[in-house]
Amino acid sequence: MRSSGDGTAGGVPGRSLGEGGLHPLHESAADARETIGYRGPTACAAAGITYRQLDYWARTGLVEPSVRPAYGSGTQRLYSFRDVVVLKIVKRFLDTGVALQNIRTAVQHLRERGVSDLERMTLMSDGATVYECSSPDEVVDLLQGGQGIFGIAVGVVWRDVEAALSQLHGERIDTGETLIGNNPADELARRRRDRAV
Repeated sequence: MRSSGDGTAGGVPGRSLGEGGLHPLHESAADARETIGYRGPTACAAAGITYRQLDYWARTGLVEPSVRPAYGSGTQRLYSFRDVVVLKIVKRFLDTGVALQNIRTAVQHLRERGVSDLERMTLMSDGATVYECSSPDEVVDLLQGGQGIFGIAVGVVWRDVEAALSQLHGERIDTGETLIGNNPADELARRRRDRAV
């Protein structure tokens, strides 16, 4: 089934976009991810976007920070791990020319899916419509339609963001404590770790 930006569905292979919560792929890391937030510059670095894009997407409601929105001048948004994954997927969709209305549909869909769905999900698009394929057979069926499409393997994006964020700074949601990433080239981070010991 397909889902277009206007919410209509048709008989194209793949499942309709829109059921179930985006969760960490690996449950053992779920608790840690739920307690860490990422400020705008960190989210930008991990997702490969500019701060201007991040700000615009938050103000227009495309991808809003789920941990803490900005409440005026001087406050900083705080994004969850899942938010950063969605930011990276939105960036990939925009880079390939998918219409913003269809991207909004895909973002809502990603926020509603369960863990087991995400592990095997591939989002496919022909530029006008976004399709979800959760099996190789669905991908093949979609490709046999003869139209040019591209795909985003959500699990791969998830692991890319996970690797990027492990090198960057996060913030504990409950205490506001800055968590220093594991980037050996980051001299300031090394000094902070040394002082903490």
